[in-house]
Amino acid sequence: QVQLVESGGGLVQAGGSLRLSCAASGTRFSINTMAWYRQAPGKQRESVAAITNGGSTNYADSVKGRFTISRDDAKNTVYLQMSNLKPEDTAVYICTVRYVLRDYWGQGTQVTVSS
Repeated sequence: QVQLVESGGGLVQAGGSLRLSCAASGTRFSINTMAWYRQAPGKQRESVAAITNGGSTNYADSVKGRFTISRDDAKNTVYLQMSNLKPEDTAVYICTVRYVLRDYWGQGTQVTVSS
C-alpha cells in the first residue's frame, strides 16, 4: 500500500517562503506523475503543480513564477518551493501520486499566509 506523508507547512507572512515535501513509501516501481493540490475553506480542491517522471511540469496560472515543483526519485519525494506567498495561498496542501494506474493522496499540510 502506497503511503504519502507531507511536511513543511506552517504560518508565514505575506511575501515569505515555504518548502513542502511529500515522501512516498510502499512502492516497488517508479512513480509516474507527482502533484500538489490545495483546498481552501469553502472552496473546491484545485491543482497547483505537477511533475511527470520525465521532468515535465505544469502550474496553475495563480502560482506561475512563484512556486516550483521538483522531485527526487531516489527518495520517492516531491517538493513544492513556494515564494512570494500571498494570503490567498492559504489552504491545506495535498500531495498526490499516480502509481501503477492508481492515484494516491496524502492527508495534507496546512499553509497559512498572514497579511
